[in-house]
Parts: sequence; C-alpha cells; structure tokens
Amino acid sequence: MYYCLASCAFPSSHTTLHLRNKLSPFLFRRNRSHQTLQLCRRNFQIRAMRAVIQRVSSSSVTVDGRVVSEIGPGLLVLIGIHESDTDADADYICRKVLNMRLFTNESTGRGWDQNVMQRGYGVLLVSQFTLYGFMKGNKPDFHVAMPPEKAKPFYASLVERFQKAYNKPDAVKDGVFGAMMKVNLVNDGPVTMQLESPQSSKNETKASTES
Repeated sequence: MYYCLASCAFPSSHTTLHLRNKLSPFLFRRNRSHQTLQLCRRNFQIRAMRAVIQRVSSSSVTVDGRVVSEIGPGLLVLIGIHESDTDADADYICRKVLNMRLFTNESTGRGWDQNVMQRGYGVLLVSQFTLYGFMKGNKPDFHVAMPPEKAKPFYASLVERFQKAYNKPDAVKDGVFGAMMKVNLVNDGPVTMQLESPQSSKNETKASTES
C-alpha cells in the first residue's frame, strides 16, 4: 500500500516525459498565442502621433554649429510621427498643444491658467522619430515610425498647421527635418507633458475610407 501511494505521489521519469510530450503542443500554442496577444496590444497602443511638450525659459536648435531656430519663454515640442498618422492626428496634436494651460496668469496669480498663445510665447517644434523606438535586445527599432520620404511633407504640413492656428504665426519655429540637431533648452519648472492622438481618429479615418 505504501508502495502504491509513493508511486502516485512521485511519478516515474517515464511518466513525466510522457505527460510533457503530450502537453508540449498545447504549451507551444499557448506561448505563441500569448506572444501574439502582446504584439497586438503593443501595436494597438502605439498607433498615434506622439508629442513631448516641455515648458521652457528658452530653447534653440543648432545644426552644423549654426543656430537655425530659437525661442524665449514658451514650449519645446518633440514630435513623433507614426506610420499610420493622418491629418486628424495632426489636428488633434496642434489643438491640444496650443491650448494646454501650462502658464501662470500674471494678472490673477493663478497657476496653470493660460496657454502659450494667451501669453504670446514661442513654440519650437522638433521632429523626433526616436519617440517610436522600441528595444529589441539592446538595439532600438524604429520600424513603426513613418518613413522619412513620407514623414517629411507630413511634418511640414504639421508645422504649417501650427502657424495657421496660432494668432502670431512668427512665434512658431521648427528645426531641420532629418538633420543631426543639437537641441538646447532650459526647462521651466520643470514641466514636461506627454501627449498622444486618440485611437478614435484612426477608426474614424478607416470608416470614412471604407464607406
């Protein structure tokens, strides 16, 4: 009797191997399903235009030792463009950035009360595809960023959209697309905000295309 109990509690290596062989296809399928689900979730989460907004006392962009753009107080905005971004994403980012109440109202002393246009401050836009970098081991991968040949005119239209939306167009500056830039800034606060266009903009565009 004791022998039977011991045999049941501690199965032989042959029995363990048999069970493992039977379960292997199931475990393999489950592992692949889990990996696929993770990839789908990641792709779903990143389908948006990204912006990192910093409230600055001053900021400038230097290319080849020459200052190409600079602002005083205002916002430095790093822009990451996803390969699936559309005009709807650009409209959202432009509207939200220009209306973010990140500044103190000097008349009332109330903090977080005025946007960059109300203060007449500058906006410096810098294209940064590395906002869509994902690590594969120790190496970054940027395959979900919009390709340069498509991103360049799209980014130019985004800059123009900011300039038209701001009641002081000369206040909107930008760097040099595709260039190696040195971005200098004095973060005021510090205040740094992250912004992504909503997934709904993709769904609306897809629906209008299919209809």
